[in-house]
Amino acid sequence: MSQSPIICFGQQPCGFFPRRFLFAKFVTARRLQSEIGGEIVFFYHDSDHDPRETRTTLRHRKTGEPFELNFAFDNQTQRKFSPLYLKRVRSDWHAKTALQLPAYVDRHWVDAFRNTTADNVADFCLEMYRHMGLLEGVRVARSSDQGFRRQACEISDYFVDAPFEGEMVRARWMDGSLKLHKGGDTYVTLPQMEFGKEQISPARDSRLRWMQSVLHCTHYIAGAGEQAYLRKEDAPEIAFINRDTIERSDEAYTDIPS
Repeated sequence: MSQSPIICFGQQPCGFFPRRFLFAKFVTARRLQSEIGGEIVFFYHDSDHDPRETRTTLRHRKTGEPFELNFAFDNQTQRKFSPLYLKRVRSDWHAKTALQLPAYVDRHWVDAFRNTTADNVADFCLEMYRHMGLLEGVRVARSSDQGFRRQACEISDYFVDAPFEGEMVRARWMDGSLKLHKGGDTYVTLPQMEFGKEQISPARDSRLRWMQSVLHCTHYIAGAGEQAYLRKEDAPEIAFINRDTIERSDEAYTDIPS
C-alpha cells in the first residue's frame, strides 16, 4: 500500500511578518495538495541562532520606502548565540514596534501584532503566522522539540544547546569540543560537558537527513538557493519541488486576504 503524500517545506523563523518567499512556499504546498492530496508539514527550524533570519522589511504605506525591523535582544550573548526559540522578546520592543506599525501595515495586522504575546522570538513569529491564517490545516514540526530530536537519526555534523554566560547558546560540535564562532577564524571553546540527543540540532548539510528521519516526507518544496545546497542524495525518495516565484521575495508578506 503506497504512502499518502506528505508535502513538506522548511524554514527558520523569518520575520514576525513572514518573508514573501515563505508565503510562496505555503501557496505552493496548498496547490500541490489540491493536485495530489496528502498532508502539509511545515518544518520550523527554530533551533537556528542567526538574528538576521528574523529581519522584517516593510514598505511605507504612502511613500513605498523600505524599512527594516528586527527584535531587540537583552545582551550580545543572546543576540549572537542563543537559538531563536530561546531568544527572549523584550516587552519594551513589543510596545515600541506596535506604535511604528500603522505606517507600514493595515490595522488588521497591527491588532494581530498587539495580540501576540509569546515570550520568545520563535514562538512570536509562529503565533503571528497563525494569526495570518498561514498555518490553517498545516502540521508544524519544530527542530527545537525535544521529542522530535530524540526520534531523529544520529548525525556527525551538529550544534548543541549549551549554557554559556547565563544564557543557553547553540554551540557547534567541532574537533571533539563545543565552540562558538566569534567571527573570522576566532572561536570560543566551551567547557567539556555531557549532552544528549534532546540538545542536538543539525547543521546545514545534515539538516535534510535529520528532518527526513522523522517526517518521512514524499515531496519537499524549496527555493532556488535552498535547492542548490540541499544534499538530495541523503533522501533520494523525496520529490523536490521548486517553490512558486514571487516578487520582492525577501520582503515581508503583509497582504490582506480578499
